[in-house]
Amino acid sequence: MSDVAKNLSAADKETQANYEKLANVIDLYSGKEGCLIQVLHAAQEIFGYLPFEVQKFVADNMGFSVSYVSSVSSFYSFFSTTPRTKHDVKVCLGTACYVRGGKLLIEKLQELLGIGVGEATADNVFSIHVTRCVGACGLAPVVVVDDDVFKQVKPADIAGILDQYRGE
Repeated sequence: MSDVAKNLSAADKETQANYEKLANVIDLYSGKEGCLIQVLHAAQEIFGYLPFEVQKFVADNMGFSVSYVSSVSSFYSFFSTTPRTKHDVKVCLGTACYVRGGKLLIEKLQELLGIGVGEATADNVFSIHVTRCVGACGLAPVVVVDDDVFKQVKPADIAGILDQYRGE
């Protein structure tokens, strides 16, 4: 075992193993057109999110600029550049949801959780995100917690929805 490997902490060893997994994924897609999204999906699965260092690693190893990889990572809502919380709370602000009170739901969430959009609670249990149309316009306004969809939500419903996920 090398001196470097001996001095790595368990977390460093896990990170190193994750980069090796990602390198294998990049090798698998090497030379294939239009594969950046698949590589980013794999990177997010491996690391849990796409921090700048991972985006740079992907860019360097795939021959893209960091700005290009970063723009793809930030454009698609299914990619996260920050660590995920235990429960992601998403409020749809597509046209139907916005018109039927989606913005009021965001305000209520911010009030109850004490955080802004894109932020996480100090205990890393909840985060608030805005999403565009979730394809449930007839159910507007819609709140999605993890994979659970809540329909025709009113600000008064928010506390009860959050309570369902506290202590899990």
